Amino acid sequence: MLLLCVSLLLAGFGSGGTYHFGFKPSRQGELPSINEEGFKELLQKHGAVFLGDTKQKELFLTFDNGYENGFTPKILDVLKEKRVPAAFFVTGQYIQDQPELLQRMAAEGHLIGNHSWHHPDMTTLGAAKIKEELERVKEEVLAMTPQLTMSYLRPPRGIFNERALAEARKLGYTSVFWSVAYKDWDVNDQKGAAYAYTRVMSQLHPGAVILLHSVSRDNAEALGRIIDDARGQGYTFKSLDELRVRTY
Repeated sequence: MLLLCVSLLLAGFGSGGTYHFGFKPSRQGELPSINEEGFKELLQKHGAVFLGDTKQKELFLTFDNGYENGFTPKILDVLKEKRVPAAFFVTGQYIQDQPELLQRMAAEGHLIGNHSWHHPDMTTLGAAKIKEELERVKEEVLAMTPQLTMSYLRPPRGIFNERALAEARKLGYTSVFWSVAYKDWDVNDQKGAAYAYTRVMSQLHPGAVILLHSVSRDNAEALGRIIDDARGQGYTFKSLDELRVRTY
């Protein structure tokens, strides 16, 4: 079974109750699942999500923005042209380096989510440090943009345990994982827009939470075609604020 993680292709869980998020991808119309990964009940217990309503042909587009590689403006241009909402999960480095892009994201109706300040393995941190990592991102984003709150967290590197999920929820966050993704984060291993298009479209399914990395040239170049052809298949793009989970 193929397990897909943000940073590694590896088993769905590690020792000591620490997990790397992985899932069985959608293939030929079947729904993705986390039934065999060992953390399904844990995500449900703490209100974490990795997909929406699988009875509805709706998609949730999310981007991880650890740093800027010159492609986010083009991504925002496409989203504006196509009238598609997205969520951008940002780190402290991104906040400090790209205040104008943050302001544009919020002004154009996108959600800005929390990806932590330093992008650490949150399972190695105590409660006070987790709070510091998340609150600093929230405070900076709310201070420099018109966004009024921050409700969504993407755990750095897709690594989590029960304590990290519980602390995040205590701080008011919904931890958001994903049900469509591919190895797109390596800027030295880009394979072209056609490859990105195929990798995303082959995994589409009702209720999909799509994870893309904004550092990828391939994603920026393929995004418009992905949106058009997903809509051609009857899908609609929605904000994370509209996500309603039925079942895992």
